[in-house]
Order: sequence, then C-alpha cells, then structure tokens
Amino acid sequence: MMGLFSKGRPRGPSSADDKAPEDTNPDDTSILDEDEGSIISSLISQLRVGMDLSKVTFPTFVLEPRSMLERITDFMAHPDLIFGAEQCDDPEERFIRVLQYYLAGWHIKPKGVKKPYNPVLGEFFRCRYDYPNGTQGFYIAEQVSHHPPISAFYYVSPANKVAIVGELRPKSKFLGNSVSTTMEGENRITLMGRPEDGEYVITMPNMYARGILFGKMVLELGDTCTARNDAQGLQADLEFKTKGFFSGTYNALAGRVKRGSTDLGEVSGKWSALMEYKSTRTSEKRPLFDVAKHGEAVAPKWVAPEDTQEPYESRRLWRELTRAIVARDMDAATEAKTAVENAQRELRASGARHTTRFFELRDAHWVPRIRLPEDPEEATAAVQAWVWSGPPESAGN
Repeated sequence: MMGLFSKGRPRGPSSADDKAPEDTNPDDTSILDEDEGSIISSLISQLRVGMDLSKVTFPTFVLEPRSMLERITDFMAHPDLIFGAEQCDDPEERFIRVLQYYLAGWHIKPKGVKKPYNPVLGEFFRCRYDYPNGTQGFYIAEQVSHHPPISAFYYVSPANKVAIVGELRPKSKFLGNSVSTTMEGENRITLMGRPEDGEYVITMPNMYARGILFGKMVLELGDTCTARNDAQGLQADLEFKTKGFFSGTYNALAGRVKRGSTDLGEVSGKWSALMEYKSTRTSEKRPLFDVAKHGEAVAPKWVAPEDTQEPYESRRLWRELTRAIVARDMDAATEAKTAVENAQRELRASGARHTTRFFELRDAHWVPRIRLPEDPEEATAAVQAWVWSGPPESAGN
C-alpha cells in the first residue's frame, strides 16, 4: 500500500549498472539521476540510525501522485474475490475468500520506489464503485489524527453484503541502508450475510525501502501479519519474506491456516505474482490470486471532478502538486507541497479545535458515524447520502 523511497548512486542513462536486482521486477526499483541523488545524499547526511521520520520533509520526486487515503482503495480493486463469500457454508472457505481479498491488493503499486502523499488533518477521500451486476460499493477515508498520523477508512457494498473498516498508523525509521515503515492498524472485514462470524481482523506487514546508501533501490514487504476470525476459531499466520543478502527471493509469501491447533493448509507463492493455498486434508492446491491472469482486472472507481470537490478532498487539495509531478516540474511540485503544509501549520497555530467528520473513536477503534438499515436498498441509499453529504455548517474549510 504505502511505498517508500531509497537512493541510488548518480548514473548516466547508459550505465551498465542500471538493471533491476536479480529476481525482482524492474518496476519494483528506482534509479535516481545526478540531481536527485545529490538531494537524497544531503538529506541522508542529516539522519541518524533509528531516527523517527514522521517530521522529516522528503523531496517531491519520491512521491507517488496520490494521497495515502486514495491508495488504500487498492484493497478494494478485486471485489469479486470476496463477493458471495457469505453463501459458502464451510467456515474455512469463507476464511480463504477473505484472505484472497486481502492478498490481492498488494500487487498494485506505482513504478519504482515511491511514497504517497502524507494526508493532512481533516483531509478525506471518497469514491463510488459501479459493478457489472448493477450493485454499488462506497469508500470513505479520513485523516483523523496528525500526530500520530492515523488514517481511518470504510468500505461497504450493502447489496454484496461486505463491509470493511480499518485504520492505518504508519511509523517510519531510518535504518542505515534502508527505511522501514511499521504499519500499525488493521482491517476489520464483516460478511454481512454471516453475522455469526463477527469480524475478520487482518494486520499489516511492514515496508522496507532498501538500497539508500548503496546498491539498487528496492521496495519489499517484510515480517509477519495475522488474519483471524475469533468466532470460528480460524487464524492465518503469514510471513512476507525479505530477500537475504546471499540467498532467498523477492516478494515471497508463506503461511499456515489453522483452526485452533488443527492445521488446515498452507499459503505460498509471491505477492507480486502467484499465490496458492494447499489444503492439508485433501493435499489439493488452488490459486489464491494470479497477478499475470487477473492483475489488470481492477474495479474502476468513480471520483467526483476536482472542481466539484470540497477544499479538503484529497484530489482537489493536492491537485497542484499532482499536476507538477506528472509534468516532472519538481520546483512547482515543491512549491505546491509547501503551500499545503504551511496552511496546515497555520491552522494548528490558530488553536482551532478539530472535529472529525466521518469517523469517531469508539472502544479504541475509529468507526464510521453511520448505522446502516438492514434492507440492502435502504442501506445503499443511506450510505450514498452520508458519504456525499455536504460539510457541517461549523466547518472552517
């Protein structure tokens, strides 16, 4: 979901070194030109190992041209994997369908090693999905805290009986030749047609941008995450493996699915290519997601035109920065980014009290400020009206 950055030695366009590391995709790496490399070198000279990077301002050429609030929608890109899961009578099968939804979102990312914009307090992103079967899905995300940074998000498709609510709390550190981002937070998925299941709770792996001081720049997912459904006693322990210095492979994934102490199956493969599940009971292997076959089949989202958006909607808020990045005008990009950040500092300095708009903190979790009717048609109308409701009269933006 959130890419980072790393530094390469300045190279000319014909350098023989300009190759992706063995066993990884060229799109997973970045090579900086001489000016970019000099800027990163100057920045790194000010860093210390273990330093918290939350207050460090990075140059604009490392940015992916969209906000983190929009990037979270990558996990809603393949809804067919989870739609209809509530119709499966086998709890294990429902659990595997939820795993498929989660794992299928990781392959979507920009070319190279980039990071999305850090959302500012009060920023929000909203969109709608119009599916081929005539149903709809709705997504809203809001930056509910600045220090520490917390992004809350909610997706629901009442007709398809799926709801997802979650929050992300990224923490980045400089580690010498890499930057790590610990992705605290979780996804909480509900199959609305199976209330007896309760929530499926999934945590996130960590992110690593390698090769800042030497070598090629590579983005990796690493460490472990868990998926669990307490009501059915199901859990998956997943390990996103980073490549060792002398051995191993990029983007590898391995894990076990269990029900209590009983082993149900094995997850294996690459999150950027093919992931599979092998049942312990039958020894049969099935694909969870094949990027080569289905990676391009991304559900399109509808976003209101920027001119009709509110000032703090992500695309309108950052549009000058996005235009400059797309035009590769780094001076204009820096100016646009600074303007947004300065406006945010002035707002904080004014002492104005911020009230979240779409989410509220309840039992230590950020949850949407809406309760849906049970009828799918009524719920669809209610959530659409809520997501696209106008700003509160007291709002200052």
